[in-house]
Amino acid sequence: MDEITETMTIATRSDFALWAIERAKAIVAEEGGNLAIATRGQGDEEIAASANALGQAIVDALLEVFDGLM
Repeated sequence: MDEITETMTIATRSDFALWAIERAKAIVAEEGGNLAIATRGQGDEEIAASANALGQAIVDALLEVFDGLM
């Protein structure tokens, strides 16, 4: 996923919620869209690869915020 790195200060739960919502929207738009396309006529390998990419994007986002909290 091509992304522009922006620094955001998370000082409150509200800031974290906003970050999580925006990050989730970006992940679903890109990786969820790829998964939906894969299910429309591609083979099991392509579907599995798209599903794994979606899962990895979620893990990467969680690690991104966790690393920022350290």
